[in-house]
Amino acid sequence: MEKNKIFAKMDELDSQVGVFHKELTDLKQKVKELLEDNKRLSEENNQLRQLFKREAELEREVVKAPAKGKKPGANQEVLLPPDHAFAEASVAIGEGHDNLTRLYHEGFHICNVYYGHLRTEGDCLFCLSFLNK
Repeated sequence: MEKNKIFAKMDELDSQVGVFHKELTDLKQKVKELLEDNKRLSEENNQLRQLFKREAELEREVVKAPAKGKKPGANQEVLLPPDHAFAEASVAIGEGHDNLTRLYHEGFHICNVYYGHLRTEGDCLFCLSFLNK
C-alpha cells in the first residue's frame, strides 16, 4: 500500500470509530432514561398498590361496620333540611382540601406545576404553599 492510501484508510477508520462512539453514547443515554423511567414507575406502582390495599381495607371495615349496628327495618337515610345547603357546601370544600392533603401525604404533587406526578425528592414548596392557603 502506498503511504497516501494508508493515511486515507486510517482517516476513514477514525471517522467510523467516531460514528460508533456517538451511537454508543446515544444508546447509553437512552438506556439511562429507560432505567430512570422504570424506577419511577416501579415506585409509583408500589405506592398505588399500597393505596389500593388501604382503600380495600377501609372498604371492608365500612361494609362490616353498618352490618353490626343495623337494626332490622331501620331507615338508614338521613335527610337534611333545605337551610343546611351552605353547611353542606362548606363540608364539600373541606373534604376537597382533605383529599388533596391525603394525596400529598401519599407522595403525589397537588400543585398546578406538577399535579398528579409522583414526588420523588421530598417536599414541594409549591404544594406546601397551596396547602397553607
